[in-house]
Amino acid sequence: MTLLEPMGLSLRDRTVEAGVRAGLAAVEAGLLEATKSDVPFITEAAQHLVRAGAKRLRPLLVLLAARFGDPDAPGVVPSAVVVELTHLATLYHDDVLDDADARRRTPATDANWNNSVAVLTGDFLFARASHLLADLGPEAVRIQADAFRQQVTGQILETAGPSGDRDPIEHYLEVLAGRAGSLIAVSGRLGALASGAGREVAGVLARYGERLGVACRLAEDVLDIAEAGGAGGVPRGHPGAALREGFATLPVLYLRARAEATGSPEDRELCELLTTELTNKTDETRYAEALRRFRAHPALEQARVAADRYAEEARAALAPLPACAARRALEDLCEVVTRDRPAAPSPSFPAAPPLVAAEQRLPEAAQP
Repeated sequence: MTLLEPMGLSLRDRTVEAGVRAGLAAVEAGLLEATKSDVPFITEAAQHLVRAGAKRLRPLLVLLAARFGDPDAPGVVPSAVVVELTHLATLYHDDVLDDADARRRTPATDANWNNSVAVLTGDFLFARASHLLADLGPEAVRIQADAFRQQVTGQILETAGPSGDRDPIEHYLEVLAGRAGSLIAVSGRLGALASGAGREVAGVLARYGERLGVACRLAEDVLDIAEAGGAGGVPRGHPGAALREGFATLPVLYLRARAEATGSPEDRELCELLTTELTNKTDETRYAEALRRFRAHPALEQARVAADRYAEEARAALAPLPACAARRALEDLCEVVTRDRPAAPSPSFPAAPPLVAAEQRLPEAAQP
């Protein structure tokens, strides 16, 4: 059994590992080529996050999905480059929307230059992805366009917040299905179609990818609290410092729901700390106290359970696929995306509010 870095995925088949490594190397070369411009400044900005280092989860999924068909088919590597370019483009835009100082421990684009450059660089990457897509055929273009629609819809929903009597937890999970799940779903779908694996396999892998994407984000929500630093600190795995910036991630939403349901003075006080002291960034003693209490709170464990639940749904979605090394690798990924976190206490807590039904979460592009 060998380890595929930087995902930390153990591949059990040396032939598959060699093929995936070769594919990832080709993807990396393709990303550098696609982000070149005749204007040196554009090249520098466009390659800023490419060279920052990443897990390349989406290209990895394309390559593993292609193992169910012909992994050497000419459209496989370009498909992997397309999904990663699209992902990177959204990160440039996110840096502006989130006003982030860092991305993957690298200064954010708008911190290096300004918001206009960050937005336009993201647009440049979208354009390069579209150029590559044109060679993959109209179906690939349609699939990618639908995923982009899902991502933009998720971003708008997140910005607008839940409306009326909509449950904030259901709203948040819907946002994640669009923002985090849609492009990972497309990675599986495009890899299967580019390799000739067929529509049925592509549909299975799209459903798997959507759930895996949400599991990844929920695991990051947990890390954002469990490993948050002090003033100016950046929690590993979530460079946007969501807790410190006042974003309502799933653990925060569970805390609020519990405080409202029980009327507990302690829970209400913790909610108040999280909505005032953390975003004010003035009182480090109260910030440390809020972190200490939140890390021991049942809401954090509820979020862990939710991440595990989505990962298990992803694993279960693979059931129709034939048993092989690629399927085993995809199953192992379900554990990899949620295991990189500290051990949790096991407090007694009420059952988590129900997650959004799988059929409601699934983007249209992932429907069978």
